[in-house]
Amino acid sequence: MRFISTRGNVGQIGFIDAFLMGLGNDGGLLVPAQIPVIEEATLKQWQNLTFQELMLEIFSYYTNGEIPEADLKQMVYASYGRFRDEEVTPVRKLKDGLFLLELFHGPTFAFKDIALQLMGELYSYVAKKDGRKIHILGATSGDTGASAIEGVKGKEGIKICILHPHQKVSKVQELQMTTVQEDNVLNLSVHGNFDDCQRIIKELFADVNYKTTNHLAAINSINFVRILAQTVYYFYAYFQLQKQGVSGKVDFSVPTGNFGDIFAGYLAKRMGLPVGKLILATNENNILERFVKEGIYKPGNFQSTYSPSMDIQVASNFERYLYYVLGENPEAVVSLMEGFKREGQIVVNGDTLRQVQEDFAAHGVVGEECLNTIRRYKEETGYLLDPHSACGVAAADQCEAGGVCVSLATAHPAKFDEAIRLCSIEQTFPEPIARLFDQPRRQIVVDGTQEAIVQELGRFFR
Repeated sequence: MRFISTRGNVGQIGFIDAFLMGLGNDGGLLVPAQIPVIEEATLKQWQNLTFQELMLEIFSYYTNGEIPEADLKQMVYASYGRFRDEEVTPVRKLKDGLFLLELFHGPTFAFKDIALQLMGELYSYVAKKDGRKIHILGATSGDTGASAIEGVKGKEGIKICILHPHQKVSKVQELQMTTVQEDNVLNLSVHGNFDDCQRIIKELFADVNYKTTNHLAAINSINFVRILAQTVYYFYAYFQLQKQGVSGKVDFSVPTGNFGDIFAGYLAKRMGLPVGKLILATNENNILERFVKEGIYKPGNFQSTYSPSMDIQVASNFERYLYYVLGENPEAVVSLMEGFKREGQIVVNGDTLRQVQEDFAAHGVVGEECLNTIRRYKEETGYLLDPHSACGVAAADQCEAGGVCVSLATAHPAKFDEAIRLCSIEQTFPEPIARLFDQPRRQIVVDGTQEAIVQELGRFFR
């Protein structure tokens, strides 16, 4: 397996080089040169594998043998040894035809742990093996930052800086990042929103000289390895349903802001997993819903919502999907992305829009619908959804096609008690979250400009 850029100007590179490059040096996103297709017979052989065993099988199609099997196995088992459920990502039945894929059993109680604990192990492995300096730079709307920091804090040869929008993440999300006292961790609280943070990150990675000189590495979902790790739980969920007597294709409802988690589902489907419809759940920042329904991708006015981790308008993984829906044509991708930079929108129609609507359904969960979904499911089933998972469930209900749907539960409700309290529901915090409130904090508040960020990075990365 080799990797190429969606914009066509990165030569075919190997797995570790793709992992370290993160964002393509031509400004595009890295994708596999060919998506491997898993034969039906192989899928049957995988049905009884553990989550860790399944991850090793799926990664074997992409790693080119660059990492010895024993080393990769050690990293995979180390990554999930601290998860609170032995199945790592268990499936729970919510009601007839609707299941929840619980992705919040990792150390920071969010789905980002699935990929970022492994990526932390991989970065540590590469740093030790090659004697490299690795400076991880990332932006977060809340969960990525805590998971990434948890994955690499205190590890030799690695420094990590995370940008988050000042006072636009939940209190628990902020505490999970800012109470870490390791010297290899820097938190920058940026005046602006997540899109501002993400834009600065992509600009710095696109400056190849700055990226190389400062040994930058990506932890956001611009890094393909993060997407690949997330495909595993789609396969694993499907196999768990088979054990419960479910047969045939399965729909997945995915709360998403940056298009990474749902793109992982799209990749799993392209690899041969029997996926029906991928349901894209957004909130008031519903640029992706409009694209699916109308073929127009155009940022509007940013809104802060009950589901802050989805408060994103410019989705960094959207370009990967464009590459495939445009027939793997990098020239067409470059044309659209340059047009987007110039005109502020992307428009598709005709056969392309029909293909988009064949791949996805979409529903924007606006205002009280999110809170009402939390209340209703708590009353009817006893299950407490966090606001992001509630968006996924609401979208699954709205787009119900009569089959079986798995909705992704992306975070523990304790991370978003602000929304839970608005539902007049009291919850008990898990002990690791409860103790955060008494710990000292470390963060620097900065202006939302590239110059201000670069100044702080210069001091930290030297």
